[in-house]
Amino acid sequence: MSAPYGAFFFYTLFYMPQKFTNELIHESSPYLLQHAHNPVEWVAWNDDTLKRAQQENKPLLISIGYAACHWCHVMEHECFEDVEVAKVMNEHFVNIKIDREERPDVDHIYMDALQMMTGSGGWPLNIVALPDGRPFWGATYVQKENWKKVLLQLSDLHKKEPQQVLDYARKMEEGIQAINLVELNQNSNLINLNELENAVQTWSQYFDYERGGYNRAPKFMMPVNLNFLLHYAVKRKNQKVFDYVNTSLTQMAWGGIFDHVGGGFSRYSVDAKWHVPHFEKMLYDNGQLVSLYAQAYAQTGKKLYKETVEKTIDFVKTELMHVEGGFYSSLDADSLNDNNRLEEGAFYVWKEENLRILLKENFEIFASYFNVNDYGYWEHGNYVLIRNTDTSEIVKLFKKPEAEIEQIITESLEILKTERTKRQRPRLDDKILTSWNGLMLKGLVDAHRYLEKKDYLTLAKKNAQFIETNLAKKDGGLYHNHKNGKSTINGYLEDYASIIEAYLGLYEITFEEKWLLRSKELADYVLDNFMDDKSGMLFFTSAKDRFVIRRTVETNDNVIPASNSIMAKNFFKLSRFFSQDNYEKIALQQLKNIQENLEKNAQNHANWMELALYFNLPFFECAIVGPEVELKAKEVRQSYLPNTIFAGTPKHSSLSILQNRFAKDTTSYYVCEKGACKLPVTLSNEVLTQLN
Repeated sequence: MSAPYGAFFFYTLFYMPQKFTNELIHESSPYLLQHAHNPVEWVAWNDDTLKRAQQENKPLLISIGYAACHWCHVMEHECFEDVEVAKVMNEHFVNIKIDREERPDVDHIYMDALQMMTGSGGWPLNIVALPDGRPFWGATYVQKENWKKVLLQLSDLHKKEPQQVLDYARKMEEGIQAINLVELNQNSNLINLNELENAVQTWSQYFDYERGGYNRAPKFMMPVNLNFLLHYAVKRKNQKVFDYVNTSLTQMAWGGIFDHVGGGFSRYSVDAKWHVPHFEKMLYDNGQLVSLYAQAYAQTGKKLYKETVEKTIDFVKTELMHVEGGFYSSLDADSLNDNNRLEEGAFYVWKEENLRILLKENFEIFASYFNVNDYGYWEHGNYVLIRNTDTSEIVKLFKKPEAEIEQIITESLEILKTERTKRQRPRLDDKILTSWNGLMLKGLVDAHRYLEKKDYLTLAKKNAQFIETNLAKKDGGLYHNHKNGKSTINGYLEDYASIIEAYLGLYEITFEEKWLLRSKELADYVLDNFMDDKSGMLFFTSAKDRFVIRRTVETNDNVIPASNSIMAKNFFKLSRFFSQDNYEKIALQQLKNIQENLEKNAQNHANWMELALYFNLPFFECAIVGPEVELKAKEVRQSYLPNTIFAGTPKHSSLSILQNRFAKDTTSYYVCEKGACKLPVTLSNEVLTQLN
């Protein structure tokens, strides 16, 4: 539950002569279970629920949220735990509660509807729809009295003016379908480097060159955008963009959005200096940021980036890891404060007097380092730790060696970490999502590749095995979720896209061919079950799944890249591993279908723009063959080479990229472009020269 029950609620629940049936108690989602004891007669989204609504001619009240959502908890406490409100909802509506992380397919449709109605979106996402699912009203958080009032008005409208409601819902249905159409682009011209440069130039008008991110608040980290910009800046030798990426990564790692005590990133900052976060911690953010910081470390060698990778993985291992190797979804923004009330950020903030007592003679150095001052002050006597200067400035201020300053900071953070264990911990959403595990697996792969820590490879292999054991279906496909030993929801395109990408990376750091072959198997499964033959794009849902209003085609890169853009990059790389032109043709057609949006709206198409770099710049296959393959691979793989894939074997291999290249006593590098290879070399500096 997201808030304590009051005495009045217990009285109404157990002694007043009213009955209700809340079916969420049978669900496994932690978010749905939080609502399982509401007096609202919640039901889950399924075919039976929609049939019941149509039989009773009751409108649907669809409420969508997720376990770590602060305002979802607020609305639950104010509205859904209130008996009077529940009475209105139960009498007039079929009330459906949805975990958006379990059912992104449904969330896509109603989020589009809400944005069409109001111009904005967010969670909780509340929709009122006809019994067949077509929406006619929507809002996010609504206060109690307004909620009751609007629900009565909507119920009355549905009963007295059914044609008016039907006409509006029909127009909404048409709009929801229209905004998601992607047409087949038969133009032979592919977006070129000049057009990409124009897109970046237009996009850069929104950059905050002083603090990183966009020049506004709130600030989201957007790892997919920074990933592309790093690739673009390095390969196009654009120093201004490169500096912007480094500023963003530094300020994010210094900011309060990063948990300096326990590691890991929060969702976003509410201000322009990355200071006060929305304190929820999501697996998908941290997985992508591990990958991004590892790549940035490979390019820059900055110690801060390496430490950020290490601390973030430590957080994930400690807080989000299932004993068998899967990764949980999130930690809540809220936790119980000293007054036993849920409060956002209560677990993470500090008061000056407490820090003085805990850190004693080290307080002044710590306070300067983490701004226990006006700059780091939040509210109600609370500070959120934030850096805004390099360690060298603290060295100058206190006239102590840098090693001593760093030791003091390390010891102080350990003291605070121990102290924090005495607090009530944020709640854990312990469902396991395939797509998010793919993002975290990719992060571990990149962390091992660039930081060379065997523990990260061990974690990556354990996670991959968990996925194959618990999330793979008998027909070769994937499930979307796992909880309490059960996987129940058919996989979405995002699940296949992120797992294929991660497995390709896992192959490149292990040269275990099973991961490459599994990637191809999953890609072929996608083509069989998700392809839209009319447009060449991929539907978000499988042909085996039922849907309401439309089968979504997800193309906009957001906090997580679009499933279509990830798959297009996967197809491109698979075409190089297996020398199969049909994969490249699919990727090329998908890019052409989207490319007119790149110059108009680069920030929502960054992953597509990286694919455009693949097509416009040299893209290499580096095959390493011979008895010293591991050593030779290690010598080159640590370099930042976003335009290269690696394959290797210590012996003969049937893979087309490795065929007929084995020599018993020699280990050679073969650098190729789409199968056309240069003469083999044996020295790593020679191959790096070719790859750069």
